[in-house]
Amino acid sequence: MSALPKFDAPPLLAYEPRSAGPISPTLVGIAKLAAEGESIRLGHEVEYLTLPARSLLNRCSTPRMPFTWTINPYRGCEFACKYCYARYTHEFMELRDNTEFERKIFVKQQASNLLRRDLRKVKPGEEIAIGTATDPYQPAERRYEVTRGILEEFALHRGFHIGVITKSQLILRDLELLRRVAENNHVSVNLTITTLDAKLARILEPRAPRPDLRLNAIKLLNEAGIPCGVSCAPVLPGITDSAKDLDALVAAAHAHGARSIFANPLFLKPCSASVFMPFLEKEFPHLAENYRKRYGKNAFVPDAYRKRIQQLMSSLKRKHGFAAHRVQFEDRRPIVADEPAQMGLFG
Repeated sequence: MSALPKFDAPPLLAYEPRSAGPISPTLVGIAKLAAEGESIRLGHEVEYLTLPARSLLNRCSTPRMPFTWTINPYRGCEFACKYCYARYTHEFMELRDNTEFERKIFVKQQASNLLRRDLRKVKPGEEIAIGTATDPYQPAERRYEVTRGILEEFALHRGFHIGVITKSQLILRDLELLRRVAENNHVSVNLTITTLDAKLARILEPRAPRPDLRLNAIKLLNEAGIPCGVSCAPVLPGITDSAKDLDALVAAAHAHGARSIFANPLFLKPCSASVFMPFLEKEFPHLAENYRKRYGKNAFVPDAYRKRIQQLMSSLKRKHGFAAHRVQFEDRRPIVADEPAQMGLFG
């Protein structure tokens, strides 16, 4: 196996008082908790804040998603992807400026303890997805290691279906820990790669690692026995959806040992459009009117476009040898937890 890169995490800084004004008495729930958070550190145009979360596992109520539970170690994401659909999650905390999603990063406190308690709710065979709204290996993870703490807790349990999705090769820091978790649980990873063009990736995903670094992470994870695939999501109409570009991406994924690859078209919530459309006007002005027509009244592209992308990807996967593979979250091989041992850990 190739040598793994080193990831040196600087020491935690002391808490600093938050500079915001008095907390509004009308705030409740997550908004009140966020307003009470303490500023931990200021980075490059980024502020890190504590968030005393009340739970870690969230039930996924969307039937089109192939997992039952989600975990997001952080709120907000520094990668600042222009198309990010999850910006709306900051609105729950009464943060209405959609750029604050990438500038105010909330670090969840006591995550491993919360997980230990919340796992009692998970039934055998239910999948748990880590990183559905914010990247679990964004730069904050180097310093605060919330994701690592979550994996260390999972290493104490057995019988769970766990999937991780990220854009960062920082996951390689936890490779040996992932192997420990996988000894008694089903573990899979998906690395998101929307384009192989490094220059295009830099303007679409300004602070995310380069595509080649993600491909190398896929290779090393699979060599270490951690099943890893590629998420090509979102596919951006007129930007990343050409047959040539998708063919190159599928070929590269296969060449680096990816177990699977899937693609979904962009969907554009109003909170995302408020960031994405100005970006489009600046970088791809010839596409702006087309996007306004496609997404003017609906966050989703028409079914005809979605089916075309699905058919193209199916063809490319057959071409490059992915036909026999399935997306990890759909791998529902039965694994039954040892009931007495499970209850013993919880008890």
